[in-house]
Amino acid sequence: MANVILEKVEKTYPNGFKAVHGIDLEIKENEFMVFVGPSGCAKSTTLRMIAGLEEITGGKIYIGDEVVNQVEPKDRGIAMVFQNYALYPHMTTYDNMAFGLKMQKVPKDEIKTRVEAAAERLQITDLLDRKPKEMSGGQKQRVAVGRAIVREPKVFLFDEPLSNLDAKLRVSLRVSIKELHTQLKTEGKPATMIYVTHDQVEAMTMGDRICVMETGVIKQVDTPMNLYNYPANKFVATFIGSPMMNMLEVELEKDNNGIYCNIKACEGVKNCKDFKLYLNDDKAKKVESYVGKRVWLGFRPEAVKYEKTRTENTVTGLIDVIERMGNEEYIYFHINDMKLISREEANTSMGLNIGDEFDFRIDADKIHIFDMETEDNITL
Repeated sequence: MANVILEKVEKTYPNGFKAVHGIDLEIKENEFMVFVGPSGCAKSTTLRMIAGLEEITGGKIYIGDEVVNQVEPKDRGIAMVFQNYALYPHMTTYDNMAFGLKMQKVPKDEIKTRVEAAAERLQITDLLDRKPKEMSGGQKQRVAVGRAIVREPKVFLFDEPLSNLDAKLRVSLRVSIKELHTQLKTEGKPATMIYVTHDQVEAMTMGDRICVMETGVIKQVDTPMNLYNYPANKFVATFIGSPMMNMLEVELEKDNNGIYCNIKACEGVKNCKDFKLYLNDDKAKKVESYVGKRVWLGFRPEAVKYEKTRTENTVTGLIDVIERMGNEEYIYFHINDMKLISREEANTSMGLNIGDEFDFRIDADKIHIFDMETEDNITL
């Protein structure tokens, strides 16, 4: 068994600062779990507690069936890949990868077999005689991953391993790490991986499941697409997705046609009226007790579409920025002091300029309503 269980895990520092607040989490055997969140959310601290590099001050950590709270890092069956590579500068790639095995007194022939197999898997065989100063950042990180592979651990831990690399190399290496995970599973080898990142694009593209954290608390754990389509709260809704979810403060009202969000017209724009965004029956039932209250209205940029012909259901904003990405474009605009983003097909904005009026329609089936106080998603 190579699952990992966190049971009411806490971390409080000697000065009284509580970094981790009694979190519960089960990482399944052979799962690729990503911890994601902003800087200071305690995702790396949590990873280091699993590794044994950071002492926990409450709760239990299980690796397999064993409680490892008091087990030394070297005896936990884990291998860790760090952000700064952590390679010995005076050693060759071969010696860096073999060092841990030598400390475990693994026979030389087996060390050679493991190192060469890992090097071939990571396409670094031609680097085995080089020292770190003779390699690029991407090559060093492959060596660091290789050093983890040769140990044949129960669990792989990655602490923001790609953050020092340029954008193109990050994409290449994240694909390589995901391929490694698939290969290990296919070969029947331990493949449980826990990966820490602040980059939600990395999280979305790599994780089987994602654990979203904020200030030492787990906000939601789910598959990437469930987090994107069904965020449990406002924090997850705005953190997951690029560009981020649009978020407006509105009032829920009701008339003979149903429950609607009242979006005020943009001041200074001709012929623009207040916009009533009616909820579908399913969402209306869930928010009925909120009629007359202020709530957060959230919707993804792709749920906002440019309307070339003004209709009754159209609200108007003023364009701030247009980003043309080649295959698509983002139109940034505002309604009064509310900033919004629309994701459109390429060339949608042809003929539009900064400061122009922008008529748009929101897809009512793709909206989310969040409680103003708790910030929970009340339309799930």
